Amino acid sequence: MAAQLWNKAPFVRLLTALLTGIVLQWHLQLPLFVLILSFALSIAIVIVYSFTALKLRYRLSVINGIFMYLLLTALGGVLVWQQDIRNNKDWVGHHSLSTTSIVVTIEEPLVEKANSYKALANFHSISKGDSTKMVEGQLLLYFKKDSVPPPLHYGSQVVFIQPLQELKNAGNPGSFDYKTYSLFHGTTHQVFLSNENYIVLPGTNKNVFEDFIFKSRKWVVENLRTYIKGDKEQGLAEALLIGYKDDLDKNLVQAYSNTGVVHIIAISGLHLGLIYVLLVFLTRGLKKYKNTAWLRFLIIVISLWLFSILAGGQPSVLRSAVMFTIIAGGEIAFRRTNIFNTLALSATVLLCINPFWLWDVGFQLSYAAVLSIILFFKPIYDWYRPENKLLDFFWKITAVTIAAQIFTLPISIYHFHQMPLLFLIANLVAVPLSSAILLGEILLCALSFIPVLARLMGMLLSYLINFMNSYIQGLDKLSFAVWNYLSTNIIQTILLIVFAAATCYWFMDKKRAYAWIGVSCFAGFMMIRAFSFHRSIQQKKLIVYNVPRHTAIDVVDGRNYSFIGDTALLYDDFARNFHLQPSRILHRMSPIEADAAIRSFSLNGKQVLIMDENFSFVRADPKPTIDLVVISKNPTLYISNLAEAFTIRQVVMDGSVPLWKASLWKKDCDSLKIPCYNVAENGAFVMNW
Repeated sequence: MAAQLWNKAPFVRLLTALLTGIVLQWHLQLPLFVLILSFALSIAIVIVYSFTALKLRYRLSVINGIFMYLLLTALGGVLVWQQDIRNNKDWVGHHSLSTTSIVVTIEEPLVEKANSYKALANFHSISKGDSTKMVEGQLLLYFKKDSVPPPLHYGSQVVFIQPLQELKNAGNPGSFDYKTYSLFHGTTHQVFLSNENYIVLPGTNKNVFEDFIFKSRKWVVENLRTYIKGDKEQGLAEALLIGYKDDLDKNLVQAYSNTGVVHIIAISGLHLGLIYVLLVFLTRGLKKYKNTAWLRFLIIVISLWLFSILAGGQPSVLRSAVMFTIIAGGEIAFRRTNIFNTLALSATVLLCINPFWLWDVGFQLSYAAVLSIILFFKPIYDWYRPENKLLDFFWKITAVTIAAQIFTLPISIYHFHQMPLLFLIANLVAVPLSSAILLGEILLCALSFIPVLARLMGMLLSYLINFMNSYIQGLDKLSFAVWNYLSTNIIQTILLIVFAAATCYWFMDKKRAYAWIGVSCFAGFMMIRAFSFHRSIQQKKLIVYNVPRHTAIDVVDGRNYSFIGDTALLYDDFARNFHLQPSRILHRMSPIEADAAIRSFSLNGKQVLIMDENFSFVRADPKPTIDLVVISKNPTLYISNLAEAFTIRQVVMDGSVPLWKASLWKKDCDSLKIPCYNVAENGAFVMNW
C-alpha cells in the first residue's frame, strides 16, 4: 500500500522532500548562499533533463528524481531562512537600543492579567538623536495594572525609552521552550511599562481587515455573554465558537484535557470539519449537475472563510480553512482525486506560507487526526453494522473517535505526557453535544437581532453546556480517568505511530508482514523505555529550579525525590505543573516524604547550605568547607563575611532572590573568585552527587 501511495500521490513525495528541508535547515542553520546554490543547481539539472531524448530520459529518471527531491529540500531550507525574523536586516535585534526611543503599534486588544495588561505589538521605528530607523519584529507589552485601564486598543501607537528584554526560557529541565515558540511567531522581546514610561501617539495605525476581525470577535463575545448565563458556560461558549480562552476556568480546562476532549474547546479542524460536512450536506443537490459544481465549491469555500473570520482569524482556524478549501477543490470541483494527494497538497501550501507551523501542536494533531480517520474509520465501522439508525449514529461517532486516536494519541503523549483512559466515553457524549452547541451558537448570533428568540436559544445553550461540563468533570473525578506522567522522546513517538498503523492493518488484512513491523516497533519502543528507566534508577542529582519569587529544590536519588523549598508550591497547581512537573516527568521521579524546611544537609560527602532570611551563622576554626551555598529570598548578607566563615566552592542564587541584589552578590563572588550561578539568568542549576 505504501508503494502505491508513493506512486499515485505525487504531493506526498513533494511534501516529504519539503519536510526534510525544513527540519534540516532549522537544526543546521545553513547559510543562504548554500541553499540558493543547491536550489539553482537542482532546477538547472531538472530543466536539462526535461530536454533530453526520451530514451536517455528513461535511463536518467533516478537522477532526475534525486535532484527533484533536492530541489524541494532546498526550497524548504529557503522558506525557513526567510521566515526566521533574525535573518531580516531590519530586525530590531540587529540595532543598538540603549537610550533609544522606540515606537510600536499594538496589534490586538489588551488582555487583562492578574497584575498587568498584556498586548502583542509590532515594532515601527527607533530613534536616537535626529536619526530614525524603521525596524521590524514583534514584542510583548506589559502595562502596569492601575485602577483605570490604559487608554489603549488595537492600532494604538506607543513611544517609550524603557530597555527591552529578550524573551527567554525558565531553563528548568524538561520545561516548555517558550523562547523558540515565540520566535516561530516572530516575537523576540518584551517590555514592562508603567503609566509614566510611555506616551500614546495621536491617531491609529490599523489594518481594515484585522480591525473587522476584532470587531466581529467582540460582537460575538458580547452576544454570548448577554444570552448565555453562568461564568463557566460563557467561557466555554466563547472558546468553542471563536477560540476566546481568556474567560475559561482553568480547572475546567484541566478536566477536558484529562478526559481526552480538550480538542473541542481548542477551535481547530474539528469545528471547520463540522461546518464543512454541514455545507456539503446542504449543497448536495448541486452535485447532480456539472454546471453547478463550481457554484457548490464557491458556496462552501466562502462560507468556510466567513466562519473563519467570524472566529477571529486565528492561525489554527485559517490553517484548517486552507486545508478544507483544498479538500473541497479536489472532492467537489474536480470530483476524482486521491485524498492523500489532496491532504499532502494542503500541508505543502500551509508549510510554504509558514514552515514553522510544522512544530505547532495543533498542526500536527489536525493532520494526524484527519489522516487517521481516512485510513481507519471505514475498517473500524465495518466491524459492526447496526440496522437501528440511532445505534448506527452512535457507532459512527465511536468509530471516528477510535480512528482519530490511533495517530493522535502518540503525539498527544509526547507533548502532554498523559493518556486519557476514558476518551471513548467522554467523546461519545462531548463530540455530538459540542457539535450541537456550536451550531446553536451560530444560530444564536444570527437570532441576536430578535431578542426573544435569542434568549430562548441562550437558555437552551446554557443548559447543554452546563450538562456537558458536569459530565466531563464527573468523569475527571474518577481515579482511573487519566494515566499521567508519561515520558516519550521523538523516536519513541514515531515507533508508536508505526506500531499502531501496522497493528491495525494486521487486524484488517491478516498479513504477517504487518505483524512483524508492529512487533519490531513495539520492541524498539520498549528497549528505549527500559534504557530510560535504567538510567533514571542510577541518577543522583540536586536541582535548584528557576521559579520566580520561590525557593524550589529537588534532591534526586534514583527515581525518588525530596522537595525542599516553599510549601506554597505544593498547593499552587499552575506553578508546580509549569515549573517543576516537567522535570519530574523527564527524570521519572516520584516524591518521598521530606522536611521542606531543612537548610543544611550532606549528599554523598558534599555539604549543602541553604541561606535565607532566617538563617544565621557563626565563624568556626578551622573554617568548614561548603560545597554548595544556595542563597534564597532576601537575607542581610555580605559574600565577604560568608567567605570568612566558610570555604565555599559554589554559590547558587535561586529564583526568589531580587534581581538587583543578585547582581551585587554576583560581583562580590567574582571579586573573591567564587563560582556563582544565578538561576534567574541561566536556568535551573543541576549538581550530580
